[in-house]
Amino acid sequence: MKRLFGNIAGLKPNQIRRLENLYRRRVPPEVLITPELARDLSLLSHEIRRQIGLLVNRQGRIAFVVVGDPKKIIIPTTAEYQAAPGRLNGLRCIHTHLNEEPLTRDDLTDLALLRLDLMAAIGMGADGLPRRVQAAHVLPGASERLPHRLLPDLAPNALNLDCLALIQALEDELQRVIKGRTADFTRDRALLVSVSSAPRRQSEESMAELGELARSGGIAVVGSVIQQREKVDHRYLIGTGKLQDLAIHALQEAASILVFDQELNPSQIRSITDQTDLRVIDRTQLILDIFAQRARSREGQLQVELAQLKYMLPRLVGKGTALSRLAGGIGGRGPGETKLEVDRRQVRRRIAQLEEALEEVRRHRRQLRAKRDKKNVPVISIIGYTNAGKSTLLNSLTHSRVLAEERLFATLDPSSRRLRFPKDIEVIITDTVGFIRDLPRDLMVAFRATLEELESADLLLHVVDLSNPRFEDQIRAVEAIIDDLQLGAKARLNVFNKRDRVAPDLARNVAFRHGGVAVSARDPSTLPPLIAAMRSMIAAVATQANAASPPGDGSGTALEKSGSAEAEAGD
Repeated sequence: MKRLFGNIAGLKPNQIRRLENLYRRRVPPEVLITPELARDLSLLSHEIRRQIGLLVNRQGRIAFVVVGDPKKIIIPTTAEYQAAPGRLNGLRCIHTHLNEEPLTRDDLTDLALLRLDLMAAIGMGADGLPRRVQAAHVLPGASERLPHRLLPDLAPNALNLDCLALIQALEDELQRVIKGRTADFTRDRALLVSVSSAPRRQSEESMAELGELARSGGIAVVGSVIQQREKVDHRYLIGTGKLQDLAIHALQEAASILVFDQELNPSQIRSITDQTDLRVIDRTQLILDIFAQRARSREGQLQVELAQLKYMLPRLVGKGTALSRLAGGIGGRGPGETKLEVDRRQVRRRIAQLEEALEEVRRHRRQLRAKRDKKNVPVISIIGYTNAGKSTLLNSLTHSRVLAEERLFATLDPSSRRLRFPKDIEVIITDTVGFIRDLPRDLMVAFRATLEELESADLLLHVVDLSNPRFEDQIRAVEAIIDDLQLGAKARLNVFNKRDRVAPDLARNVAFRHGGVAVSARDPSTLPPLIAAMRSMIAAVATQANAASPPGDGSGTALEKSGSAEAEAGD
C-alpha cells in the first residue's frame, strides 16, 4: 500500500486504513472527481476534522493522498511528475474544505508554482456532505491580470469537466504562446531574477552581466525580473506573490531554471525549490558551472571540483528536491558532478583529498618559480576582468595561438609565453583567469595555487575592455580583488583594450586619466607604445630591486644586466 502524506498523527487505525484504501479508487480521466468519491472523501474529512487532498494523474489513478489540518494541506514533493518546459505537470489536486470555503490564495499559489493541471476544493456542509466544488486552472497567456481562472461552481453530482480536453487546450495554447516567442528547446531556458535594495540602474547593470554569464554558460535567457525591496525576504529572498508570477512567466516561456543574481543560502534554495517546480541556481553556482565547462587541465579540474564541493556541502541536507535539482544540468556539471549526490562524510573526505592534491600543485609551482628566479627572467602577468581581451593581447605580443573567444571565462587554464625585447632580453608573460565582480570565495580559495603566480610577477598588466559601458566598475572590481590578494604594491600598468570600438578622444582621455595605454589587441600596429611602457616599467622594477639588494650579492634581473634600449616585439 502506498504511504500517506501529511498530518496523520492521532488518527485511529481504521481511519488510516480507509485513507490508504483511497489509493485503490479510480477516477475517469474526463471527470474531475466522481460524485461517490467526493462524498466519501468529504465524510471522512468531516470525521477526522482535517482537510484531505488527492493528487490524480491523467490516467485517473490517485498518485498521492495528503492529510492536512482544518485549514490547509501541504502538497508533497512530486519530482516524478516534474513538468517539461511549457507543459503542466500532469496532476490535478482535489481537496476538501471543512466549512464550504472557496479556493484560498494558498491553493491558487500551489496551482501556479507546481504547474498543476487543475486545483479544486470540495466545500462541505455541516453534515459533512459536499455542497459545491470550485476549480481553477492557470492561464497560458500573459495579458490577463491574474495568472489563473476560476471556473463556475460545480454541483456535487455534475463533475464532468471533460478534464482531458480542457488540459489539452491549455497546453496547446501554451505551445502557441511559446512558439510565438521563438522558443529554442536545444538549450536550458532560464528566467533571471534579482532582488535588491540597490538603485535600479545598478541592479540593471548587474542583471546585464548575469545575462552575459548565462549565455556564456550555454543557457538561453528568456526573460528577467528585478524586484526592488527595502528588505529582502529571508526565507524566499523574493516575495511569495512575485514567486507565483515567476512560476507563471516560466510556464509561458517554457523556462526550466530560475537564476538569481544574489547568492542564495541553503535554506533559501530549499524553500524556493519546495515551492516551485523549477530548478533554482544562483550567480555563484552559474560561475562554478562555467568554470566546470572550461576546465581542461588536471589542475583546473581539481580546482573547480574543490570549489563545487565546498559550495554544495552546506546544501547537502535531507532528501528534498533541492539537491536533485541543483545537481542536474546547469549548475551541477563538471568534474564534481558525480560527487554531488554522496553524503556529507564522503564529500568532506573528497575535499581533503583535493586540498592535498592542490597543495602538491602549489609545491610544484614554487619549485618552478625558484628555478625561474635563478635565471633572473622577469615575469609579466596579464590580469583583468573576464572577456577584456587578455588572451588576444598575449597572442598579439608573443605571436602565439592561445584560445581567445568573445565570451566570459573563455580562458581558465593559465598560459605562459616568452616575449623578447631588444638585445636578446626576454621576459615571461602569463595569461591568467579572468576576474569578475563578487568572484565566489570558494573559487578564490580553490584557485590559490594559480593566483599565487601573481605574487612572483614583476609587473601586472591590467587589461580593461574600453568598449564596455561598465569598464569603470570593472576596474574597481579588479582592483578590489588585487587588494584582497595583497598585491596592491605590485607595479601595475593599465592597458585599455578595444580602442577601435570607441571614439579616439575617449580612448586618449581615459588612458591619460588612469596613466595607461590604449591599444587594440587585434591590431599589432597599436602595440609599440605598450611594449615601450612595459620595457620601461620592468627596467624601473629591476633598478629598485638592485638598489634594495646588498652590494655584491649578484642579484638583479636579466633585463637590468643587459642595459636598456628602445623596445620592440620579438619572436
